Amino acid sequence: MPRLSQWFIRAALLYLALGATIGGLILSHKGIPFYPLVWRLLPLHIEFLLFGWIVQLVMGVGFWIFPRFLRSRGNEKPAWLAFGLLNLGVWLAGAGPLLGLPPVVLFLGRLTEAGAVASFAIHIWPRIKPPGVKQL
Repeated sequence: MPRLSQWFIRAALLYLALGATIGGLILSHKGIPFYPLVWRLLPLHIEFLLFGWIVQLVMGVGFWIFPRFLRSRGNEKPAWLAFGLLNLGVWLAGAGPLLGLPPVVLFLGRLTEAGAVASFAIHIWPRIKPPGVKQL
């Protein structure tokens, strides 16, 4: 498994653990109210599980599983950039509302996540070939 896929998948599993823990806190608060501000963790919970876990896992497996031509995955720099941008975006979009930061921080987080998707698409696009093209 390529090093970048390992990083994507490890980070995804970390976000899964963090998101599930936060979700458990929110759920336990519904049963036995112990701290009313725990509901402020909901955007962070959603961000960690939706983008941190699912999108990151898809990118990691996609990087690994898409066909390689000429025994190369091509230029990996855009994929590494996608990894960094995605994680930065998850933290900006998740922690912004939690810390009461201005809405522009949430917007910047979403913009950074969109940049990560675009960067990953730039990397993966040359690896997509029509049916019948043989892999070298």
